[in-house]
Amino acid sequence: MVKLIENDITVDEYLDLRDRVSWKKLSYTQAQRALDNCLYVLKAVDDGGTPIGMGRIVGDGSVICYIQDLIVVPEVQGQGVGTKIITALKEYVNNIREDGTEMMLCLMCAKGREDFYIKNDFIPRPTDELGPGMIQYLN
Repeated sequence: MVKLIENDITVDEYLDLRDRVSWKKLSYTQAQRALDNCLYVLKAVDDGGTPIGMGRIVGDGSVICYIQDLIVVPEVQGQGVGTKIITALKEYVNNIREDGTEMMLCLMCAKGREDFYIKNDFIPRPTDELGPGMIQYLN
């Protein structure tokens, strides 16, 4: 059974999860700052307490939030862990949204993962009304 733990992930756990899905390496300081500055973090653990996934929310908490670093380790992908994490992240954002207002919840999707996010009610861009998402790497 998967357990979700709120706002309790170590830098080492975060870096290990990133490594297990072959994401870009971060420095320890980058990882610490990323965790310190997010609004909300969820860690998914297995029955033995081993981290098997995570997700975090970044943003202003009023007009826009982003789902960042949604990770599920390959060994448990396709078993509902990602949906459990994303559902809890969406619930958190909805709970901080001011009554009577609308907040944007955005994310950048890894290539090949579009169907997962569509299944979880995200709208792929571009559309007739929305342009494509864009990115720039600064180094």
